Amino acid sequence: MCTMRNQETTKHDYGHALLIAGAYGRMGCAILAARAALRSGCGLVTVHLPGRCVDPMQAAFPEAMVSIDPSPTLFTGVPAHIDRYTAMAAGPGLGTKEETGEALYRLLRERPERMPVVLDADALNILSQHPEWMGAARGAIVTPHEGEYRRLFGEGEAAEMASRHGIIIVQKAHRTRVFAPDGRMYENHTGNAGMATAGSGDVLTGILLGMLSANCLHVDRYEIACRAVAIHGETGDLAIKRQTESSLTASDLIENLRYVSTDITAC
Repeated sequence: MCTMRNQETTKHDYGHALLIAGAYGRMGCAILAARAALRSGCGLVTVHLPGRCVDPMQAAFPEAMVSIDPSPTLFTGVPAHIDRYTAMAAGPGLGTKEETGEALYRLLRERPERMPVVLDADALNILSQHPEWMGAARGAIVTPHEGEYRRLFGEGEAAEMASRHGIIIVQKAHRTRVFAPDGRMYENHTGNAGMATAGSGDVLTGILLGMLSANCLHVDRYEIACRAVAIHGETGDLAIKRQTESSLTASDLIENLRYVSTDITAC
């Protein structure tokens, strides 16, 4: 698989990702997602964090830039100048406090229409508590596991829900499936049971964010989502060539991103 970049480029040619994740005491998922995003090909990553979370992020992941929330412990405010970013992801570790939910709704309403957005984890839990806000998520990529899916959509079929709400649904499972609003569907066949581990979904969010930031101007978002899901599984398959399934951690997935090309436009 081709891994070469054009030599006459800078970090600004590969997109600037915005990640809104983490709350005080829940920083691990934000760190995992941020690291996975930069490993997935984008040029810059900014993480919007509560004030008391800045030091852990900068210590664990010095490559990240930070945007500081007005609250010391929660996500409560929309980052300034969000139109400067290429793609955005929100949800891992945010919590579901009322002020966080209101900030997420403002974020979805104020984001530029052109900007791809990934919604995962607590962003999905907030939307399940406020189904009237689903219209603000139109155009998003949502990544629910089975429980999150049922809270969001009940017993509705994923293809129908993707069409009704105008979203791309990444329905995470043993064989993750991706549904587009226009009826396209992809079933993934990479990955293994070792990936059933804490933080694995946060890594997928980061991969999606990084690949969208680097490629969304050139490649259909559904195609990026399908490739990101496959790459996520490939990192797990590479990991168990060197270790057991039971020992696999989310950090192992990120480390194996170095061996998988995420540049889907270079070849």
